[in-house]
Amino acid sequence: MTELTQQDLTTRILAALSTARQIIDTVDDAAASGPSALPGWDRAHVVAHIDGFSRAAARQLDTAGAEEPFEMYDGGMDARHDAIEMTALMRPDALAARATESLDALETSLRGISAGQWHLATGFRNGTVEDLCYAIWRELVIHTSDLALSNSVADWDPEFCAHLFEALEARVPESRRYILQPHGAQRITLGSGDDATVLSGTAFDLAAWLAGRTPLGPVQATADADGTDLPELGPWLVKLKATNQ
Repeated sequence: MTELTQQDLTTRILAALSTARQIIDTVDDAAASGPSALPGWDRAHVVAHIDGFSRAAARQLDTAGAEEPFEMYDGGMDARHDAIEMTALMRPDALAARATESLDALETSLRGISAGQWHLATGFRNGTVEDLCYAIWRELVIHTSDLALSNSVADWDPEFCAHLFEALEARVPESRRYILQPHGAQRITLGSGDDATVLSGTAFDLAAWLAGRTPLGPVQATADADGTDLPELGPWLVKLKATNQ
């Protein structure tokens, strides 16, 4: 897989920001209380998460290279979860306005990053600005589709799916090897264990499954030439790859 240039990745993030803003603008009272694609979260929770992540990411970009980087979320993950629950209680119009403001601030911070700052340290999982930018791309694209409105995993383009295949390879258990067979494309092998499973489907459905989302169409799994259940995946919160995407 080919690593994206800073310009290419920035362009993709800006497009994702635009799409997120457009869809969040449609989250009215009825939509906000409706179910998202994430179990246990309505759309207000997803918008609240997008808001919180955007604010945290903007701060990381603004302070990149600091001698003592800020942690991604003040108070850690517990505080992050509490903030989502509280922010989701806002009136839908106020919540949408708050999230849009956060996305605008994130865009301003992103545009302020120069080529020479690409490898500066951040507080995002002890990674760099580049690591964070890939995470911003993932978070915006995935959670915009989680809103389950006019956007879905079917809108994940081939380059984004290819990125997820590599970035999320760490979710493959150590003893397993998953051979992805996207329709009409070359096979992709994830993991190096002896226990092999072949998974076939559209690229976006395979990427959705790998990202813990429900595929829109069938994802078929075979092992030793026999059909089998979809295999297990490890946790999402791992050190994801940012280079060679």
